[in-house]
Amino acid sequence: MFAPREINQKRCQSMRTNTQNRIATGRYVNAVIATAAAFGVYAGFLGMEHGFLEALHGNVATKSLKIMAADFELPFPFGHEPAMTVIPNFLVTGIVAMVIGLAIILWSSLFVQRKNGADVLFLLSIALLLGGGGFGPISLLVIACIAASRINRPMAWWRRWLPVSIRRGLTKLWRPSLIAALLWVPGEFILGQVFNLKNDHRQVLTNLNLILSYPMLALFVLTLITGFAYEIDRARE
Repeated sequence: MFAPREINQKRCQSMRTNTQNRIATGRYVNAVIATAAAFGVYAGFLGMEHGFLEALHGNVATKSLKIMAADFELPFPFGHEPAMTVIPNFLVTGIVAMVIGLAIILWSSLFVQRKNGADVLFLLSIALLLGGGGFGPISLLVIACIAASRINRPMAWWRRWLPVSIRRGLTKLWRPSLIAALLWVPGEFILGQVFNLKNDHRQVLTNLNLILSYPMLALFVLTLITGFAYEIDRARE
């Protein structure tokens, strides 16, 4: 017969082993934190890329709030890298965008799960938008901010409107949708190189640039929803 103390020790050891196994297999990945961090880091890198291209213009004045970060065409939709800036100088705008982009990377990867993580990320997102970080990263940051605002929060609305059967299916889609969302822009770049894509500057909803962007935006939203479903399902377990 085992003494009660020995039984408790064996039980604790078994629980620790099970926990370590689940962590090793990725079952303890917090999907909401991972989504906010991944999208935030990704947006930060894209903001820095815009800033680098702007800095290449040199000490040149901008002509308006809306600028083209690149003075050449990159082979993917919106390859001229449109952006806006309240700073009337390309070089300064580029430096500011790179600094803010780096701040977003650091905050998203290290501190987004903190109490005010979503608020700080939102303020950094606004600063990136106004400081030449480009329009593309903002779509990522919107998702990142929404995800960050729900970290360690009860998701009663989502529990109510996502039946268990639907949640189970969505849970399985979180990782694939996250990977697809992160690989979409590199995939566009590769295909643009292969097929020699020419950018369409017309501001109409049916041009090639926007058509190729619709699935990307859908993947962003899908990743957010499946991340919520993943966490709700994990909490039930």
